[in-house]
Amino acid sequence: MTIKLIISLIPFFINLNNLNINEWGKTGHRVIAQIAQEYLTDNTRDSINKILNGKSLVSISNYADEIKSDKKFDKYKPWHYLNIGLDDNYEEFILNKKGDVVQAINYSIDILKDKNISKDEKAFYLKLLVHFVGDIHQPLHVGRLEDRGGNDIKVKWFGQQTNLHRVWDSQIINSHQMSYTELSKDLPILTLSEISMIKNDSVIVWLKESQKLSKSIYNDVENEINLGYFYKYKYLDKLKLRLLKGGVRLASILNKIFS
Repeated sequence: MTIKLIISLIPFFINLNNLNINEWGKTGHRVIAQIAQEYLTDNTRDSINKILNGKSLVSISNYADEIKSDKKFDKYKPWHYLNIGLDDNYEEFILNKKGDVVQAINYSIDILKDKNISKDEKAFYLKLLVHFVGDIHQPLHVGRLEDRGGNDIKVKWFGQQTNLHRVWDSQIINSHQMSYTELSKDLPILTLSEISMIKNDSVIVWLKESQKLSKSIYNDVENEINLGYFYKYKYLDKLKLRLLKGGVRLASILNKIFS
């Protein structure tokens, strides 16, 4: 292989490497959508099929990330997260006029309930809702402003330089080496009463759960930035429970909207 050919291939390999940065982001959202599909009523499933022209929730679960590169959708970027103090109450919080993940979920629900909204607009906000319910269950999407939800906290994951947010967005689940279909079958098994409690929780409860978990996550990296097997052992089951709760709650919202 000539030097000229090697140089010409460098951008290609760089791009391939970048594709993996948000891989669990995609897998995690697909898991939540897959779980939700299993809990939909027949009426809800029929309504969603009509709105999405037969597409599955899994297939549209990452749409809100996919449109980030298009400037005409810039106003939706703040809808993916909420920067809030670890001990702050959202009910007393000064809301961001540009929106946050809680406002985004509630607004999308209102749009989908409106009978005067067009099918195309309903499809758009359904895609956003599916994604944002996933985002609020990722604890560092409810993180501190000063470090942008862990993005500015440098850590090592099995010896490789990274940041705390990326560990939770991609690297814990990637190290588990499962597809979204495999992972959706490897989540905690809950009783019917536990499922009933989870699906009836409010959006603020989801937020507070992530806020509480993010506090633990931040506390851990104050003492240790070299993360590996022990860290994965400590948090993998907690992360799986967030995925399961996200799926059950998404289904519950959709069933209420389309009942």
